[in-house]
This record gives sequence, structure tokens and C-alpha cells, in this order.
Amino acid sequence: MNAPQAIDQEQRAPIGFVEFVALVASLMALTALGIDSMLPALPAIGTALGVASENERQFVISSFLLGFGLAQLVHGPLADRYGRRPVLLIALAGYVVANLVAAFSSSFMLLLVARFASGLAISASRVVTVALVRDCFSGRAMARVMSLAFMVFMAAPVLAPSFGQLILLFGSWRLIFVLIAAVSGGVLAWFAIRMPETLAPERRHPLSIERLVADWRVTLTDRASIGYTLAATALLGALYGFINSVQQIVAALTGSDDLLVPVFIGVASMMALANLINSRIVIRLGTRRISHSALAAFIVLAGVHLVVAATGHETIWTFAILQSLAMACFGLASANFSAMAMENMGAIAGTASSVQGFITVTVGAVVGALIGQRFDGTTVPLYLGFFIASLIAFVIIAIVERGRMFRPS
Repeated sequence: MNAPQAIDQEQRAPIGFVEFVALVASLMALTALGIDSMLPALPAIGTALGVASENERQFVISSFLLGFGLAQLVHGPLADRYGRRPVLLIALAGYVVANLVAAFSSSFMLLLVARFASGLAISASRVVTVALVRDCFSGRAMARVMSLAFMVFMAAPVLAPSFGQLILLFGSWRLIFVLIAAVSGGVLAWFAIRMPETLAPERRHPLSIERLVADWRVTLTDRASIGYTLAATALLGALYGFINSVQQIVAALTGSDDLLVPVFIGVASMMALANLINSRIVIRLGTRRISHSALAAFIVLAGVHLVVAATGHETIWTFAILQSLAMACFGLASANFSAMAMENMGAIAGTASSVQGFITVTVGAVVGALIGQRFDGTTVPLYLGFFIASLIAFVIIAIVERGRMFRPS
């Protein structure tokens, strides 16, 4: 039996495969929309709400990410107890409300609270979506589905800054939040109508402290689960550092924000292309060989970019090209890291996904904020962060794999 046939027989998606991937990707994309559409609006938000410091404006992103990370510890156990549908339906409704509050915020503090609440709500889309995919697929098949979903999902980072910039041409930054709420309502309706429950009643777990502690212990002591979660955390911290500071970097390199959207589109497009390639080759080459090779290339690119920045040779072209290549490597590694972290977690997919998500997003958000706050008008702090983070990820994986890197399995 060849690999594609094996995948077809393993498929247990409750709706058509194409629609399943598209819906999963749309749920994931709501998070990216909530982050990336803000980037062109940060100066306008700062002006309207009296925030003079450009670095302080980054908290519009950081507050969302902190809420997104923290709430995952709650959503996962709830999804394992009550099922995937009710948890995600309630969370999506909360996301709609939080964005409407953000739209009408009269102070920067209220906006940050609304953004934090938005992150709390939409974090369910990350936890429940990963658990939902794990309910239906495992191993390389899950990696393939996640890669296809990431490929569609990456349309959000490609389009979101343009979405935000377009709105600013015709209206206030507040309208961005209103439209995010509207799009979220549409995805909520799609999910409610089309996606049945994927967690059978007999597979649900009682909601108790003893059970949670036991499931957390399993997640945190499994070698692949904790190892690949920590490696993903390091890389995600670098990515969040880029997202936090990209608007300021483009302005510093070009003197304006005019090239922010084209640069971001180029970077996100390379990530999408990498996930498409991964979906085509992961069954044949395996998650480890692909992700380990991508991580090694990421380290090299981060080192090269650090040298370019430190020697004063950074331009908008070197920034865009080297960053795009690095993000392609990130794309090849990230979906596979997620699949390998969940490899042995099928019985507790919701809780495991929540613990892994809590670690990756919360710690990654803190690391990203630290990198972003170090912005000094150059890209040196960003790529020093990239280089250190990728080296840490490589060491962690080497320990997890006991030195047997780049295996085809």
C-alpha cells in the first residue's frame, strides 16, 4: 500500500476533506487576523489614544498574545470534558463581543483589556482545532493536514495587513475591530452548521483536579511532547519578536510605512509555500528529517542576517529576502513540531494541546515582547534573538532525539 492510499484509509474527517481543512484553517486564521491586521494601525491607535512611545504601542499585540496563551490551560480540559463544539462556539461568540468592545474603547488601557479578552476567547480556536484534527488524524497524516491548514491559514497574514491598511484609507482603525467581529461571526456560523462533534462521549474525561494533574503530568513528561513543545516555543518567540517590531523596522529602513504590507505579504507567502511543500513531501520524507533540516537552515540564515545587520549593510531588500527565507524554514518546522508533540497524546488531545499551547504561546509572547522592546532603530536585536532562539531549539531537539537527528521517521 502506498502512502497516499494509506492516508485516505486513515481519514476520519466528519465532513469532506477539503471543507474540513478549509474550516480548520479559517478557525486558525482568526488569530492571525486579530494580530496582523493591527500592524498598519498601530501609529493611528497611538495617536488617537495618546500613546507617544512606539515601543509601548507594541502592547496592542503583546496583550492579545498573553491572553491567547494563558486561556489555553482552560479550553483544553473543557474540550476534553464537554466536547469540541460547545467550547469553540462559546469562545467564538466571546471573540466577537471582545472585538466590538475594542472598537469602541475610549482609552488605551480599555483597549488593552479588550485585546487581552480577545486573546482569552480566541485561544480556544488553537486548542480545540489541534485536538479536533488529532481526533481525526495521527502521525504523518496529521502533519499533512496541519500543513495544508497552515497553507490556507497563511492567507490571513498575507491579507490581514492589507485588510488593515485598506480600512485605514476609508475609515478609522476602530472599523478594523468591527470587521474582525463580522468575519468571526461568519466563521462561527460555518462551524455551527457544518462541523459535528468529533469527540465521542465514551472518550470524554471527567473534569477534576486529579484528572487534570494526571493529564498534565503525561503531557509534560512525555519526551516528544515536552521537547518539541519547548523547541516550538523558542521559534515562536522569534516570530513574535518579528511581528512586534516589523512596523518600526520597515519605517526605520525606508522612512515610511508604505512598504509594510508588501514586505509582510512576501514573508507570509514564503511561509505558505513552505507549508504547501511540506504537505507534499512529509509522507515520503518524514517529519523529523524535514523539520530538523529546516531548523538547521533557520540557524544559518539567522546568523547571516545578524552579520548583515551588525555590519551596517541592512537594507529593506536584505531584510525582506532573508526574513522570507527564514520564515519558509519556520513554516517547514512548525507544523511538523506540532504533529510530533501530539504524537503520543491521542487519548488526552484537548488537555495536551492546551498545555502545549499555553507554553508555546505564553512563553513565546514574553520572549517576543522582550525582543520587540529591545528595538533600537536597527534589526540587530531581532536577529540576535532569532539566532539564540534557533540554537536553543536545536539543542533541545538534539537532547530529545538523543543525538539521532535528521532521521526519516
